[in-house]
Amino acid sequence: MNPMTADDLPEYYNAIEILEHNLAKRANKTALYSDANTLTFLEVSSEVSRVGNALTKMGVGFGDVVGILAPDSAEWVTSFFATLKIGAIALGMNTLLTPDEFSHILRDSRAKILIVHASLLDSIEKAREQAEHLERVVVIGQTMRESDPSFHDWIKGESDTLETTKTHREDIAMLNYSSGTTGEPKGIPHAHKDLALCAQLYAVNVLGLEESDRTFALAKLFFTFGTGGNLIFPWYVGASIVLFPGAPRIPTNVLEVIDKHKPTILYNAPTGYAAILSIDEFNDKYDLSSLRICVSAGESLPEPIWQQWKDATGLDTLDGIGSTEVWHIFISNHPDDIRAGSSGKPVPGYEVEILDEDGTPVKQGEVGNLLVRGETVALSYLHQYKRSKQTFQGEWLFTGDKYYVDADGYYWHAGRSDDMMKVGGIWVSPVEVESTLIGHESVLECAIVAQEDEHALIKPKAYVVLKDGVKPSDSLAKELIDYCRNEMAAYKRPRWIAFVDELPKTATGKIQRFKLRSE
Repeated sequence: MNPMTADDLPEYYNAIEILEHNLAKRANKTALYSDANTLTFLEVSSEVSRVGNALTKMGVGFGDVVGILAPDSAEWVTSFFATLKIGAIALGMNTLLTPDEFSHILRDSRAKILIVHASLLDSIEKAREQAEHLERVVVIGQTMRESDPSFHDWIKGESDTLETTKTHREDIAMLNYSSGTTGEPKGIPHAHKDLALCAQLYAVNVLGLEESDRTFALAKLFFTFGTGGNLIFPWYVGASIVLFPGAPRIPTNVLEVIDKHKPTILYNAPTGYAAILSIDEFNDKYDLSSLRICVSAGESLPEPIWQQWKDATGLDTLDGIGSTEVWHIFISNHPDDIRAGSSGKPVPGYEVEILDEDGTPVKQGEVGNLLVRGETVALSYLHQYKRSKQTFQGEWLFTGDKYYVDADGYYWHAGRSDDMMKVGGIWVSPVEVESTLIGHESVLECAIVAQEDEHALIKPKAYVVLKDGVKPSDSLAKELIDYCRNEMAAYKRPRWIAFVDELPKTATGKIQRFKLRSE
């Protein structure tokens, strides 16, 4: 079977179809579960039309940007699809950013309307004054200004019917800003076609997502890992979603949601799985029996964590790699083809290459730069000409990730290009050292960065978060270094151990090693 391509979609296609195709056969099926409410597909569609009509009355039209800054909720979902339905561009904004970052994104995107949760109003006060294109703010919850309508008052009385704007499948549907593992966030636009293509190529063809499934993602909806896994993909096949507005980094919160709402598929990051595993007898305290499979992305899932999760739950975890530039996962393990510790194999519909610094393919087993091409790859960054030229190289996307492929065709992550370090003239992958170190019984999570020794030579340094009840000490630091020396080539071992309470991460759980290097 040939993978789906953009030509399999109508030339004029609006991604609202991902929601509205469900109205024909499953209008009264529960589409959305949360502690706040449950909604059927028909109820979601009706509210989408009301929001779309309200946006239109505010003057929002084709190509305008609508910012959405809120925890995961029904209002986030209906605002997103309403924006698409009227031909505007949905800008999902990271709720964990600083006021300066909000200001940059609103100005850079030229957002016309901002739909914001009341709990985040203080964070955007500075931004709204500096964003010259921002015309109105709509508040989910208690509004603080008379000029800012409350979301539910704003849509009250609006018609629950709305004609879909005719959009080309290549028109921009959404705008996301990268999660900042390497610094400044970059605006990445994606077309209506990208949402449907990723749903078919990955969710259906690889993950095997079905109408009977119910998804739950720790990645919030403002990231493509969350938008795809916990909104677009399930509704593409008529499955249901579970939304949780709270803090995903508190593992008991995650377990309580699974226990209560019974998802069948869990999307999480490696740090999230490690956090749950740190809870004693979690599998006895919470009912995880509804889960049939787990997905991991964001960073490579170390084999020890994969195996510990399998031993504790009996569940397989499909690790893979995706990026906002591609929209979702393009290399993945398959349910019937898993090699723990690897990213798996290319998703059919995508091609990948591993090249050296001169652009020549490396030999099997050698580390090089990963490039990918496929129809969901973005064309450029917004307002970043120089960065776009470096990243978008003709049909190919330079991912910034270091990879190698083994003799059986499985791809292995070796770290980000700027994370690699040369020790004694030999390249060392921080991911390899981290995967080894995390196998020690005392280590919850860790990050490896380059540091100069007294001779100005580069050596690995480990930042280590210990499991509950384990106390840092010089003797433990020596034990961890010796453990790595025994488990891998001695030159790869960390020379220093720094015990920390937590590692700097993005909202999706990716470790921000550049912040550790800057220390």
